[in-house]
Amino acid sequence: MSTRWFSLRSIGLHVAMLAWVAGCLFAGWWQATRAFDGNALSWVYAVEWPVFAVGGVYGWWALLHTKAATPEERAERAAFEEERRAAVTAAKRRPEDEDAALKAYNDHLAQLAADDIAALEEDVSEMKDH
Repeated sequence: MSTRWFSLRSIGLHVAMLAWVAGCLFAGWWQATRAFDGNALSWVYAVEWPVFAVGGVYGWWALLHTKAATPEERAERAAFEEERRAAVTAAKRRPEDEDAALKAYNDHLAQLAADDIAALEEDVSEMKDH
C-alpha cells in the first residue's frame, strides 16, 4: 500500500475533497433550481459551483502529490529566509542618516520589538512545558 494514498494526511485530504465536491455540486443543483424558477443570476452560480468542485479536485490532487520537505531542506529554507530578512532590515534603516531624536526613537522601537519577540518565545516555551 502506498503512503501517498493511505496515510493519515491523505485520508484527511480524501474526506475534505469529497465533502467539498459534494457541497459544491449541491450548491450548483440548488442554484440551477433557482435559475429554472426564473432567477437569471442563478444561471451564473449554477455553472460556477461545479467549476469550484473541479478546482477542489485539482487542489486535492496537487496536495496529494506534493513531496514533503526534508529537515535539511527546511533548515536551508529557514537560513535563506533569515539571510534575506537581515538584508532587507539592513537596507531599510541607515542610522548614519538619522538625527539624534530619530535615532533614539528607532532604537526604542527596535528594543520594543526585541522585547516582544523575547516574550513570545518565552510564552511558546511555557506552552511546550505544559
